Amino acid sequence: MRMIKTALSAAAVAGVSSPAMAASGPFFSLGNTDFVVLLGLIVFIAILFYYKVPAMIGKMLDARATGIESEINEARALREEAQSLLADYERKQKEVQAQADRIVASAKEESNAAADQARVDLAKSIERRLAAAEDQIASAEASAVKEVRDQSVLIAVAAAREVIAKQMTAADGNALIDDAITQVQAKLH
Repeated sequence: MRMIKTALSAAAVAGVSSPAMAASGPFFSLGNTDFVVLLGLIVFIAILFYYKVPAMIGKMLDARATGIESEINEARALREEAQSLLADYERKQKEVQAQADRIVASAKEESNAAADQARVDLAKSIERRLAAAEDQIASAEASAVKEVRDQSVLIAVAAAREVIAKQMTAADGNALIDDAITQVQAKLH
């Protein structure tokens, strides 16, 4: 109710103060527009204080400040979490890089070991083949020596036969055959 009276009095003041009566006469009269404007301002400020508008604006500003502060705190927490995640991912990346380096080093060691083993196996294979070749050469050599000996024996027997045939008579041959038969019988019994 009081508000309605205040609003009506403000409307009355506004109706009385027209531009035609601008600032003439004494200052404290309703005919003076400066005084009417001052009264309107004072009434407006009084209405604002009556309805506790400054307190509401203060509460709104405090709520806004609290909201901003909570957003700042949330942003700070998110930033810290992001830094933590970044540090974690960097640590994991370093671990993965270290593991990859270890895998590469291990692979190099294994390939070097495999190459060394292949060299050893190749050397053994070459040694075996050389030994086999030497055995074949020795066998061929022994075979050649045996063949030469056999041929020598055959030649010697043929030569001895010829010599004996020229020098031996039939009686000497029969005696030789009898003597050989006796030796064979003695060895067999």
